[in-house]
Amino acid sequence: MARSPFPAPRPEGLAKRAAPGIDTLIARTGLSGKVGFVVADAKTGAVLEAHNPVLKLPPASTTKAITAMYGLKTLGSGYRFVTRVLATGPVQAGIVQGDLVLQGSGDPALDTDQLADLAARLRAAGVRGVSGKFIYDDRALPHLKSIDPGQPEHVGYNPAISGLNLNFNRVHFEWKPASSGWAVTMDARAKRYRPQVQVARMKVVNRQVPIYTYADAKGADQWTVASGALGKGGSRWLPVRRPGEYAAEVFQTLARAQGISLPRAQRAKTAQSGTELARHQSAPLSDILRGMLKYSTNLTAEVVGMSASRRRGGTGASLSASAGQMEDWLKATLGPRHAKFVDHSGLGDGSRISANEMNRALLAAAPDGALKGLMKDVPMRDAKGKVVKGSPIKIKAKTGTLNFVSSLAGYVTTPKGRELTFAIFTADTSKRAQLSRSERERPEGGRSWARRSRGLQAQLVDRWATVYEL
Repeated sequence: MARSPFPAPRPEGLAKRAAPGIDTLIARTGLSGKVGFVVADAKTGAVLEAHNPVLKLPPASTTKAITAMYGLKTLGSGYRFVTRVLATGPVQAGIVQGDLVLQGSGDPALDTDQLADLAARLRAAGVRGVSGKFIYDDRALPHLKSIDPGQPEHVGYNPAISGLNLNFNRVHFEWKPASSGWAVTMDARAKRYRPQVQVARMKVVNRQVPIYTYADAKGADQWTVASGALGKGGSRWLPVRRPGEYAAEVFQTLARAQGISLPRAQRAKTAQSGTELARHQSAPLSDILRGMLKYSTNLTAEVVGMSASRRRGGTGASLSASAGQMEDWLKATLGPRHAKFVDHSGLGDGSRISANEMNRALLAAAPDGALKGLMKDVPMRDAKGKVVKGSPIKIKAKTGTLNFVSSLAGYVTTPKGRELTFAIFTADTSKRAQLSRSERERPEGGRSWARRSRGLQAQLVDRWATVYEL
């Protein structure tokens, strides 16, 4: 029987109950629901303290730590996504004799400025137009309308997914008072460019609620917004449901600015091939993952996870299928007890993992593995949530937040240099289950619950850095 490369906790360590005072500490927070945690020595794997260690709870965005490991193991830290422009025929007098193809490989970090640079490279290759069609090929990954259908329709952290992604598949909606009503723009802005788009459209409607409505109609994302919610002006990012078409429209606009005339884009029906005229390479996967773990970008997690699953031979037809492959990979390394994932980002609340399993996964990279180096620095906070300036306790971790779900998992370095791994999960799944779809953006009591959970997490980390210092 193969031995797991993950350090297994010592049986007597895992069986150890949390030291006296933990139940009182939890009770004092007034936190409803369940709490599970494990803290261990990063070098030996010995569990130092645990509370409900095998209770499976929703991991929220701490799932991204597992996804990062899965992507690194499967694709490699130096893997790069490539976006290419192909020609199906020769270029004669600046005109492609055939079709021009914008082909993606799923790059989750592609933005409008980078797409503009790609258009400039195409112009430098001597292209001014095309005799055939302009085709966008987003077939590297399946086109999924959203990550989690249970989320409110308008939240920007729940976009569509495809093999062509742009600006994290979000469109910038801005509104300003005008002489009659409102001036509204929908654009694909980045630092240098902000081209307006037609693939996503907004209409202001005289009403108070609902604030937003969405419809897939007339070949575009059709949004409406309540005039009563607009105030004196503002902006926000909305999700894009037609990512391939969105990227192609923006590229067409940027190409026009370079003097390249392209017809309206059509989606590829079959795999495309041709002569490469220009390309954009993403940063290495390690850099992309560092950004994902810092900003908790859901699109990045799903693209990396699905790309890894496809590399391992999966069809990647759905998030659940790809997440199932990640489960199988984790099971092969952790043993028979394993997690349940419904996606790679943690946005779906159907995922489950225990603090013990998460901690064992973290031990695989402790104390000097790749994952810890990619995780963000988390400031030490007091019980009221205020940052403790100059704290000698150093935390590298991933946070996770859903309504009535809060988690923290990663690494702690104590003031004297001892390395610890830990996972803390808190969840009131009953309260979460009672929320309607419209309540999931800002539910009543959600912020105060999360504040209590974060306070408990801070007290636990402070406790461990003191009690297990030596």
